[in-house]
Amino acid sequence: MRDTILSVVLAINILCGVLVYFMPDMGNVILLTIATAITLLAIYDAFIQKKHSLMRAFPVIARLRWVFEEEREKIQQYFIEDDLNGKPINREKRSIVYQRSKEEIETVPFGTQHNVYAKGYEFVKHSLFPKDHHNIGGDRVLIGSDKCSQKYDASIVNISAMSFGSLSKNAIMALNQGAKMGNFAHNTGEGGISPYHLQGGDLIFQVGTGYFGAGKSIDGKRVFDPEVFQQNAVRPEVKMVEIKLSQGAKPGHGGILPAKKNTKEIAAIRAIEPFTRVDSPPGHSAFSSFEEMINFIQQVRDLSGGKPVGIKFCVGDNEEIEAMIKAFADANNYPDFIAVDGGEGGTGSAPLEFSNYIGTPLLEGLSFVNKTLKKYGLKGQIKIIASGKAIDAFDIIKYLALGADAIGMARSFMLSLGCIQARECNMDTCPVGVATQEKDLVKALVVEYKNVRVKNYHKKTISAVKEMTAAMGKESITEIESKHIFRRDRNGEITSLDKIYFPEEDVLMY
Repeated sequence: MRDTILSVVLAINILCGVLVYFMPDMGNVILLTIATAITLLAIYDAFIQKKHSLMRAFPVIARLRWVFEEEREKIQQYFIEDDLNGKPINREKRSIVYQRSKEEIETVPFGTQHNVYAKGYEFVKHSLFPKDHHNIGGDRVLIGSDKCSQKYDASIVNISAMSFGSLSKNAIMALNQGAKMGNFAHNTGEGGISPYHLQGGDLIFQVGTGYFGAGKSIDGKRVFDPEVFQQNAVRPEVKMVEIKLSQGAKPGHGGILPAKKNTKEIAAIRAIEPFTRVDSPPGHSAFSSFEEMINFIQQVRDLSGGKPVGIKFCVGDNEEIEAMIKAFADANNYPDFIAVDGGEGGTGSAPLEFSNYIGTPLLEGLSFVNKTLKKYGLKGQIKIIASGKAIDAFDIIKYLALGADAIGMARSFMLSLGCIQARECNMDTCPVGVATQEKDLVKALVVEYKNVRVKNYHKKTISAVKEMTAAMGKESITEIESKHIFRRDRNGEITSLDKIYFPEEDVLMY
């Protein structure tokens, strides 16, 4: 095959040379130049380079493999996937975000494409006496335990953690401005508070293991600094503080900022060396036991002026999580909220094994935290924020039914900005300017248009939650329970989620 390809390329080159000899116009000269370049490339592939076997066997042609590999995600998304089989978020889900963000028609014709008789199909049952969705309450929740003096009246849907660095400055500005317009909260992510977060929207200030915006470096080690933290925590925009123990994409690993994304501006905000890969430590240096964690939570609460302080984690060892919650109860001191991330979460870069095989999926993790808080009498004090690939109203209702008081959404808000799921977040090549620091790509995202889309998506999604709640015959979103959500099992039978996730509770049959 190699000899055949070389012969064809050489023959074309000779033919172009003959054309130039007899008809020396510019067009033929350009053809000869191209043919000569291809011939030289073929010789290089076949005889000079030794790294790629495929290129030695199939010179020039083998290079198409890399072209198709580069564009594989887009080709698959546009030409191969149907509405329901795309990963990690299918086209049907992506489309509803785009439609709500742009206030386009969001109804579907000709019935569902879901196989309602398949294992795993989920649904809610409606009432013969539905309520008026305009009068449905429960779309806000007051966060703050009896240890907190500045409670926060939060929307049940907020922007989950995505830092400046992971996202572009324009994306951060659009998200924060949209949060302000829609009266909901924006989690800073672990990268600290940048000027782009300070657009007037409510902030959840996340403190990660790298203590960016909350610490300093000593002998190459990142440590918590009360003074640095307090300067940010007392800002009026900051409504809550979230201490991140782990996250769904890479639990037990720590955040990753690729070197390409670590610009001088980002490095200055984080107080780190620019253009280097930044790996946050897997664990906190400020505490190493439950007792120390409780003291740290209280220290952070005091430094912030009594604002709600929570912890975020993806559920790992159940016994360890229960021991922590028991320690909260025994000490009579606890966080104001727990943000439960699912193993299916993640917006940025993560090692494959951590993303695929570590961390409890959200439904199991959420239901476990919920019943454990109830077991130790803390559910009334500690609110739960669930985060893990929520997109539409049904996702939200399902998570609320399993014990969440509010929902954190990351990828769905990226989609509202125009994300096309190119899955290039870790390469600094995001084609729509959302997850990149490349200046020309960032400019493609126009803040004054995208902020409205963020607000629209939130507003329309909350409205859809109210419509579903009304159809179920409830007067408030807070009335939804796990017994109201149903799933078809492997035997084709329908079971309510309370029987699946809370089997030990004595409940009525539905």
